[in-house]
Amino acid sequence: MDAVIAAQPVADLQALADLQALVVAGGVVVLSGAGLSTESGIPDYRGPTGALRRHTPMTYQTFVGSAQARQRYWARSHLGWRQIGDARPNAGHRAVARLQQLGALAGIITQNVDGLHQAAGARDVIELHGGLDGVVCLGCGAREARLALDARLRALNADFAAAVARINPDGDAELADAGLDGFTLACCVGCGADLLKPDVVFFGENVPRPRVDACYALVESARSLLVLGSSLTVMSGLRFVRRAHTLGVPVAIANEGQTRGDPLATVKVEARLGELLPALAAGLASADGECASSVAQHATHASQ
Repeated sequence: MDAVIAAQPVADLQALADLQALVVAGGVVVLSGAGLSTESGIPDYRGPTGALRRHTPMTYQTFVGSAQARQRYWARSHLGWRQIGDARPNAGHRAVARLQQLGALAGIITQNVDGLHQAAGARDVIELHGGLDGVVCLGCGAREARLALDARLRALNADFAAAVARINPDGDAELADAGLDGFTLACCVGCGADLLKPDVVFFGENVPRPRVDACYALVESARSLLVLGSSLTVMSGLRFVRRAHTLGVPVAIANEGQTRGDPLATVKVEARLGELLPALAAGLASADGECASSVAQHATHASQ
């Protein structure tokens, strides 16, 4: 154990110790991103396992303004959601839930739409961008479970098949436009309109203000903000890091690769979250708080 610690750069060991101290102190608000779900088989956009999508993401304005756009969106999402729906929580998700059970967390905010925090046992998760497990009709406001819609889409498109190039974190499959024309849309079971939309925030659409305010309230009352697996490239997540920094709330970032929030971070650790987070949870559970060497071991493995 000592040999492992001795092999670590001093700065890395200090960062691990500082991260451990923030977790042990409690009052941590977690802000998670797509990098937390990569070990569940869901690629991110910008991290080591991801690549920027080839197709321009669907905007809210395009979606509501064009029946053809909705058809092509749902064709891609119908195939892509199957991978998201079949994904299971990884060790990182389970560790976050364990940290919550141990009383270290004051709240969890996720930018992800995959529901894996909740599937791992976490409670009261604020889904900043909504969740793919629900569908809403933009015409009458009726809501439907995604599983129910999926069954209807399967029945309507029993012969639909297309070559999937990749799946994006929002469940949107990368498909050529030429293969989408034969897809049949499902209509709302309430009003019959073809205005069904997944209950997630699209590009060009605002996160509901009450949800944003709830996130700000968590950050403002936190002892620290812990960012997990987010590049913080878009303002949707970065704004909470900026608020914490302005208020003097320590910001810790655990991510593989650089993030836009690094200049504001009190602590930055680069490690695989599926190894780092269980070590933090195990150390907190041990009650003696001496988990730095265990975390260091995992960080060493992740850097090799």
